[in-house]
Amino acid sequence: MAPFSHLIPPTSQWCVNLLRPRFSSLSLPTFSNTHHLLKRFTAKPLSLSSNQKFVCFAMDVPGANSIKENGEMPWGVDEATEGEYASQSELLQEFTSISTIDKAWTFKPENGKGVQAMFSISQPNLLANKRRKYILSSHIVKESDGFTSFQWAPFPIEMTGVSTMVPSPSGSKLLVVRNSENESPTQFEIWGASEVEKEFHIPHSVHGSVYSDGWFEGISWNSDETLIAYVAEEPSPSKPTFSGLGYKKRGSAEKDCGSWKGQGDWEEDWGETYAGKRQPALFVININSWMEVLTVKFCSGEVHGVDGIEKSLSIGQVVWAPSMKGLHQYLVFVGWSSGGRKLGIKYCYNRPCALYAVRAPFHESEANELRPKENVSEDVQVVNLTQSISSAFFPRFSPDGKFLVFLSAKSSVDSGAHSATDSLHRIDWPTDGKPDPSAKIVDVVPVVMCAEDGCFPGLYCSSILGKPWLSDGYTMILSSYWRSTQAIISVHVLSGKLVRISPGDSDFSWNVLALDGDNCVAVCSSPIDVPQIKYGCPDEGSSTVSSWSWADISSSISRCSEKVRTLLSSLQFSVMKIPVRGVTENLSEGARKPIEAIFVSSKSKKSDACDPLIVMLHGGPHSVSVSSFSKSLAFLSSNGYSLLIVNYRGSLGFGEEALQSLPGKVGSQDVSDVLTAIDHTIDMGLADPSKAPDKFVAAAVRNPVCNLALMVGTTDIPDWCFVETCGIEGKSIFTEAPSAEQLKLLHSMSPISHLSKVKTPTLFLLGAQDLRVPVSNGLQYARALKEKGGEVKVIVFPNDVHGIERPQSDFESFLNIGVWFKKYCK
Repeated sequence: MAPFSHLIPPTSQWCVNLLRPRFSSLSLPTFSNTHHLLKRFTAKPLSLSSNQKFVCFAMDVPGANSIKENGEMPWGVDEATEGEYASQSELLQEFTSISTIDKAWTFKPENGKGVQAMFSISQPNLLANKRRKYILSSHIVKESDGFTSFQWAPFPIEMTGVSTMVPSPSGSKLLVVRNSENESPTQFEIWGASEVEKEFHIPHSVHGSVYSDGWFEGISWNSDETLIAYVAEEPSPSKPTFSGLGYKKRGSAEKDCGSWKGQGDWEEDWGETYAGKRQPALFVININSWMEVLTVKFCSGEVHGVDGIEKSLSIGQVVWAPSMKGLHQYLVFVGWSSGGRKLGIKYCYNRPCALYAVRAPFHESEANELRPKENVSEDVQVVNLTQSISSAFFPRFSPDGKFLVFLSAKSSVDSGAHSATDSLHRIDWPTDGKPDPSAKIVDVVPVVMCAEDGCFPGLYCSSILGKPWLSDGYTMILSSYWRSTQAIISVHVLSGKLVRISPGDSDFSWNVLALDGDNCVAVCSSPIDVPQIKYGCPDEGSSTVSSWSWADISSSISRCSEKVRTLLSSLQFSVMKIPVRGVTENLSEGARKPIEAIFVSSKSKKSDACDPLIVMLHGGPHSVSVSSFSKSLAFLSSNGYSLLIVNYRGSLGFGEEALQSLPGKVGSQDVSDVLTAIDHTIDMGLADPSKAPDKFVAAAVRNPVCNLALMVGTTDIPDWCFVETCGIEGKSIFTEAPSAEQLKLLHSMSPISHLSKVKTPTLFLLGAQDLRVPVSNGLQYARALKEKGGEVKVIVFPNDVHGIERPQSDFESFLNIGVWFKKYCK
C-alpha cells in the first residue's frame, strides 16, 4: 500500500503543472535582463528584470484582462486576431497540462521488501487561479536480473489546502501543515500508515503561518520522532485600540460601545514575495503531549518558542543536532540579521547569514518524559558557529553526526552580486555534543574562479536534499548548474573529490529528487523533451561512484497529448559555444572564454527561408537559462519560431571570473554578448536577417528595469542598482539618499536614456504588486515610448508580484506573447 495514501479522496485527474516561466521572450532580441537598451540599433528590447532565475517578456493592455468576460475582444480587435487568440490559446492549454514534479521521498517498508517512493506533483488550476498539489506513490521493485521497475498507484491524490509536508526520519509518520488564509489556527496533522493519528490547531496568539517558501522554510523531526522544530511567523504585536472617546488604555474598564484597532508601528519585511509576512521565528512542538478528559485523549500540542534568540535575527532552515543520551538537545539554524534595514532577500544570496546553535526548549526527565525547560536563563546562549565566513546556509549533519556540512554564498555577499558561485564547507561536530563557536571551518568545494574547458565550473546549488547522503555517510549527491545545463554531482566531504554522475555527454538537464540507498531517483528533461524520471545506480564492481548507469522509468506524471508529442518530436536543440568579441588584456581569463546559447529549431526547413527567431534572456542578471523543459518556451517553439536562449557573461554556471565581469558593465557587455550570439546564429545560416531590417521586429518584456534612477528609490533592493551600475565599488557607496551625480549615472545606464532610438513595437507585462521592479518602472517607459509615437501594448496584473506566476496571469502572458509575435512575424 502506498504510504499515507488513504487520507485524501482520490481524483481521476492527472497531476499536471506548468513550469515556472521566467525566460524573457523577446522577438529577435529582447534584452530582458541585460538591463539596457541597445545603443547601436533603433529597435531595442527592454532590460533587466532584476532577480529571477528567468525573466519573461510579455505584453499588455490597460487593466487586468485583455479578453472581456462576455467573450468580446477589447477595442474592436478584428476577426482574424480573435481567431489567432482562439487558436493559440488551444495550443497553450495543451502545454499547460504538462505536469511538474516538485519533490520526492523514498521509504523502506516494514516488511523490508522493495522501496516505496512518493512524488509531490502539481498543476495550475486556471479556473480557480491556484495550483493543485498531488501525491503519487510508486513501489520500486528490483528484479533478480538487476532490472528496476516502478509500480505506480492508479491515481494521484489531491492534497487540498496543504502548505507543506515532511516525512519523519523512519518514514513511519508524515507531518502535514495547513496554513489558514484567514485568522484561523494553523493545522498540524500527523499521518500514520492508515489514519490521521494526531491533529493540532495552533492559534495565532502562539504564532502565525508556518514558513513554506523554500528559503526561511525549515521543518525538522528529532531522531526519536517526538519533537518537531519549525519556522513560523511570530505572533502579531498588540495594536492600539480607539473608541468613540479616543484612545482606549489596555485593561480599561470603559464599556466597549464600539472600537477599532489602529495600525501601530510599521514593520519592515523582507521585500518581494514577503509583503505582510511577519518575522520568521523558531518553535518546537511536542507531538506526544496529551490531555485526558473523561478517558478520551486529545492532542494538546505543547508548542514553545525558542528563547534567547536576538530579535534582529530572522530564522530559517532549522535542523536538529545529533542527540546524546543525558545531554541537552540542540537546534542548528540559519540566521539573517536585519541590521538597519531588511533589503529584499528573494533571489538575493548576497544577504549575510550564519549558522547558529541553541538549546531546544524541552529536556528529557528522569521518567524519560519530555518536559519544558524551567530555568530558561541558563540556556539562552546562542552560539554562532560560522563567525569567520560571511554566509552559511542549508546545514546538513552527516548520518553519524560527526560533522556538519553547509553551503556558502560568500562570493555573493563579499562582492555585492545578488547571486554568484557557491562553496561547500564542513565543521567537525564536537564529540561532547556542545556547539563550539571556534570550530574550524574546512573548505570542501572552494569557489571556482575559472574552469578549464569541459571541467567542473563551480558549485551553483539552489537547494539540497534533506537526506543527501550515500550509504558511506561521506558522499553527498547534489544538483548544480553546469554551464547551460543542470547536472547531478557527487561530493566526498572528507577528500573533496567531486564527480559528475549524470551523463557528461548529454546536453539535457538533470535534477536529483531523492536517494534510495546508494541509488538515485532523478528527473531529466530538455527544451524539447518533457521531464522523464530516471533511476541511477553506480556501476557494479566500480570502486568509486564515478561511473553510473541510468534507467528510463515509465511514468504517467509528465504524459502529454498526442498533439504535443508530435510537435516536440519535430524540434531539435543544441548548445552552441560562441566566442566573445572585444577581448582585451584587462579582462580576466574567465571573462574571455566563449559564452553559450541554447538553440531550438525545427528539424526540417519548409523553404530556403529560416523560421523567425525569438531571442530569450534570463533575469538577474546573475541567473542562468538551463536546458530543461519549459512549457512556455515549448509553446513558442511549437508555434513556428526558432529560439536563441543566451547565457551572456555574468550568468551562473560559468565560473566566478566570468560572472564578476558584468557588474559595472550592464547594458554594454551583456548587450554585446547577445548581439554576438545573434550574429553567430545568422552566420551559421540558422536565422535570416532579412526578417528584421531594424534587427528586431517586435519585443515583449516582463516587469523590466527601464529606469534605474527611478527604481533605486522604490525597489526592495536599492543596493542592487548600485552594484550592477558601479561594480563591486557599488556595495560600499550604496546609500538610501543618492546624490544628483549618482542619479545621473543610474539614468545613463538605463534603457530610458536611449528611448529616442527605439522603433520596436513592445509589449509590457507588469505585476502591480511587484516590489522588486515596481510597476512604475515599466509604466513610465511604456508611456514615454507611446508619447514619441511608438507602438505599445500594456497588461497590468493587479495581484501579481515580480514573477507573474499566478496561473491565469501566466497563461494570459504567454498567450499574448504568441499573438503579438505572430502579428509582426507574418
